[in-house]
Amino acid sequence: MNRRLFIGGEWVEPDGGHYEVTDPATEQTVGWAPEASRDQVHAACAAARAAFGAWSATPAEERAAVLGRAAEIIRARLVPYAELARAETGATTGTARGMQVGVAAARFRRYARVEPAEWPIAPQINEAGPIGKAGVMGALAVRQPVGVVTCITSYNNPWANTVGKVAPALAMGNTVVVKPAPQDPLSVYRMAEALEEAGVPPGVVNVVSGRSAETGEAAVASPDVDMVSFTGSTAVGQRIAEVCGRAMKRQLMELGGKGAALVLDDADLGSAVAGIGTTFSFYSGQICTAPTRVLAQRGVYDRLVEHLADCAGRLKVGDPRERDTVVGPLISAAHRDRVESYVELGRKEGATVVTGGARPPMDRGFYVSPTLLADCTNDMRVAREEIFGPVVVVIPFDDEDEGVALANDSDYGLIDYVWSADVARAFRVARRLRAGGVGINTVGRNMEAPFGGFKKSGVGRDVGSYALHAYSEVQAIVWPG
Repeated sequence: MNRRLFIGGEWVEPDGGHYEVTDPATEQTVGWAPEASRDQVHAACAAARAAFGAWSATPAEERAAVLGRAAEIIRARLVPYAELARAETGATTGTARGMQVGVAAARFRRYARVEPAEWPIAPQINEAGPIGKAGVMGALAVRQPVGVVTCITSYNNPWANTVGKVAPALAMGNTVVVKPAPQDPLSVYRMAEALEEAGVPPGVVNVVSGRSAETGEAAVASPDVDMVSFTGSTAVGQRIAEVCGRAMKRQLMELGGKGAALVLDDADLGSAVAGIGTTFSFYSGQICTAPTRVLAQRGVYDRLVEHLADCAGRLKVGDPRERDTVVGPLISAAHRDRVESYVELGRKEGATVVTGGARPPMDRGFYVSPTLLADCTNDMRVAREEIFGPVVVVIPFDDEDEGVALANDSDYGLIDYVWSADVARAFRVARRLRAGGVGINTVGRNMEAPFGGFKKSGVGRDVGSYALHAYSEVQAIVWPG
């Protein structure tokens, strides 16, 4: 399957030819993705700029109707779309259907709901002065679209992550240029097909892919771009932010994480193990929200390590197409090598490899066994750096204050977790954590709650109505009453 770029409503042959997209479970070719040139990326940005005026002036109800139709098209094609996503990402069939394509359809449907874009501000009584007579001033705050938004998406979920940017951006009247992750861009072109079929006007959505860093750089630096929405590593986010800063471009950054999971001595260990164990199973740990850094109070430390080791040892690692597979492959051979190097580093730093630490006996595919590192300290690199794989580190602590201090002693602050049978205690601890989100006795999400990070985990908030704010500018209109 050879794909073409989607620019200005046309399917365009890539100047740079095509590159291979590999199934991380079988190491076989899934298809061939287009390699855009810098000129083609600039053409996509120019097309988005040309389309912005008409799209931003389109009534919100009509924009919403396009998103609603796209949701129905994606739902109708869930099985073939999920099969492609599974092949590109290595996700299990259930994850590809429910958490990738299913969530994408739900997000299009969510932003097909029109919300008020303006709200009144309380009148203000002004005394007479040098600039006018005394009077009552009315005011209105109005959300306006930012303009052209470059959306650079992550490889772990090409459907949900991309639609989570595109849908609210379009709903607010922006136009977009999507630069997918190079590892799995084919699904993103399926999204573009669905939007085209749903009636999105030419130039409103553009998709340009490529392995070269030049592709993303051009999509960020183009003078036609007003905002960049990026999901990925903190290091890349910092480079993007530098470019955006020079041109005063708006930015939304969802970056790395090293989620602390505080397990207090009164916690339900079954619940804690089930939540922390998702690091092993959900995308094989390739997710920034994973509770990868477990802080266990000493009263439960030994039992928690034992239960986590038992959990990791019982998870089936294998072909994600098989119904009972829980842990699939990592995205690439290079990333597998990186994760394995961290496990070896943990050994050298003095951590105990309780379980895992070696490749499973698979003939093909980029697999790493679920790995538990115990007896860690918070200054170890395995405890401080994002590994992005099925690796959990466990650190003991004595009292609540020490646990909070350890949790906050991190460059990251995306999502932390607290397990305690005392809900009031858990809420008290949660409010002390320097993280954009805190899960109490759960790793679940409320998809209307704001999502984003403190510190080096990002800038801004999205999801639900917060995403509409993220992809808009707020204008004040003032008049005499």
